[in-house]
Amino acid sequence: MTTTFASRRATSIVALLLGTALTHPAQALPSLAAQTGQPCVACHIGAFGPQLTPFGREFKIGGYTAQGGDGLASQIPISGMVLGSFNNTSSSYPTGSQPQHYGTNNNPALDQISLFLAGRLGDNSGALIQTTYTDVDNSFHLDQVDIRPYTDVAEIDGNDLRWGTTITNAPTVQDPFNSTFAWGYPYVASVLAPTPAAAPMLVGGFVGNSLGLTAYAYYDHRIYLEAGGYQSMSPWLLARAGTALGAGQIDGVAPYLRAAYVWDWDNQTAHVGALFMQANTFPAGGNGRSATTSGGTDSYTDFAVDAGYQFDGDLSRSYSLEGIYVNESQALKATAAGSGYGSNYSLNTIHLAGTYWIENTYGASLGWQRTWGSANPLLYNPSPIGGSNNSRPDTNAFILEADWVPFGKEESWFAPFANLKFGLQYTIYTQFNGGNHNYDGYGRNASGNNTLYAFAWTMF
Repeated sequence: MTTTFASRRATSIVALLLGTALTHPAQALPSLAAQTGQPCVACHIGAFGPQLTPFGREFKIGGYTAQGGDGLASQIPISGMVLGSFNNTSSSYPTGSQPQHYGTNNNPALDQISLFLAGRLGDNSGALIQTTYTDVDNSFHLDQVDIRPYTDVAEIDGNDLRWGTTITNAPTVQDPFNSTFAWGYPYVASVLAPTPAAAPMLVGGFVGNSLGLTAYAYYDHRIYLEAGGYQSMSPWLLARAGTALGAGQIDGVAPYLRAAYVWDWDNQTAHVGALFMQANTFPAGGNGRSATTSGGTDSYTDFAVDAGYQFDGDLSRSYSLEGIYVNESQALKATAAGSGYGSNYSLNTIHLAGTYWIENTYGASLGWQRTWGSANPLLYNPSPIGGSNNSRPDTNAFILEADWVPFGKEESWFAPFANLKFGLQYTIYTQFNGGNHNYDGYGRNASGNNTLYAFAWTMF
């Protein structure tokens, strides 16, 4: 019984992380550039994003309402996106276990086609809403949602206080900093490669399957505070959004808190911050859109600290560093009931990334991601590729990427509607799901999941 549940749970987490990867691509949207009258480099490092410059951060906090463009295009908040890729892993999938209609290795893919409603909706409201089709599983789904129903500016002691509200479908989608998970490196990744089984709730437990309402305040362009809560979507809404429960169905409301302090000096910015989220959840049922409520709840409590630094002194070069650490305490009383195992576990993750850009055209990035925690036989057991032979979640990865962005500058051809990014990314695993050799109990090594991902990405 335990093995069956753990296998199903691991599979759902892999699918969840796949969904997380698909939420990253909302980048230098032409509708926003046309609305503000600014080139993409004004808001985004590397002319494509999603890394925000200080101007981009202020624009987002301001509810996507700032203007400055002219002509009909500045009044139409619609954009589109297409992302295609080639995917190779060091070891092929066993025959019959590869994703959907793809081969066991060396697969071209149409990762996604997206349509965006993005920009100003009124003097005090704006939104970024993404709907996506992916050929990976031949499905449509509601992707990122960041609605700003109302935002305004007040003056206190001669300093601006920007305040507002957000409605989102994933924690940290509304966050203005480059270190959090919705906008963290890697900004796009292979959707066909094996994915580690374990991740804290803040990484992706409620991506696309929840609704959150928060209120925020940004004082003197320095102090950022946000508070609110999240609830799970109903089965009816999950079906229409094309998604399913991830970490489970939230019992009541899951509180979400965010704080950060920002420094800005000599064409440099830095921030330090913290996040908190706590959720009691009913385990997801067999169809993924309903929950089992008779056995009580599981509890997840996440504390995170993050920081970032950015230099953007001139257009010839820019660089940045971001990092975040999360500690999660798990009390899996519902999942552990009748299993013979304990219910208390812990999980940690750290993500660090650095980027360097020349003339906002040629970019290089390096990331390090490590996840570790207590052995957890409730969630992780041996199974091909996605399992853990020792029930441990430990994974260690390095991610290297080189990018070329020919457009996105003020003088670019057909600006701001021609946006193109070519990238070559390589992920190296020194540990995967608790081991290096035979980590899954079926003979696969961590290095077998090393992935080469080449992509072409356009926004219009």
